[in-house]
Amino acid sequence: MGGTFDPVHVGHVAAAAEVRHSLALDRVLLVVAGNPWQKHGRVVASARDRMALVERAVIAVDGLEASAIEVERPGPSVTADTLEALQAPGRELYLLLGADAVANMGTWRRLDDTRSLAAIVVMERAGDLDVHPPGEGWRVHHVRVPRLDVSSTDLRARLATGRPIAGLVPESVVEEIGRRGLYTAR
Repeated sequence: MGGTFDPVHVGHVAAAAEVRHSLALDRVLLVVAGNPWQKHGRVVASARDRMALVERAVIAVDGLEASAIEVERPGPSVTADTLEALQAPGRELYLLLGADAVANMGTWRRLDDTRSLAAIVVMERAGDLDVHPPGEGWRVHHVRVPRLDVSSTDLRARLATGRPIAGLVPESVVEEIGRRGLYTAR
């Protein structure tokens, strides 16, 4: 499950845990985008800070792990590159995506390469339309995940104006955001 996680929140954690359970996956990696080329200039926290937040968010959640694979790789974060790096004999990869990300797949770099590297897991929340990756030949799973009305954009706005985020992010993440002084009005 890749993402900018700027910052990570309970919706991310709940969705990853639900997919792991529904598909009986050994583990789910939350892959922090190092340099998300489609969000150039709009990412607030550094990749290292976002990685630390994701580590704190999943530390006590069985089967969820933070991954720095894109943070440690120079250049733009491209899904196909990450999937290639994660390949191993006997390992089946699943790419967890929200319906909004699936709808945006047509703009991805190396999209055709991605098709052979992983099955797509569309994480559908109540009210989402049934969406599918562009083109033919994709292995696709649809998993209903809890619809939690929380977004990273809203969290950044709340923090910038001094409003609380308790309950919207894991408590350990609230503490780490405060310790690092992230997302505050400057």
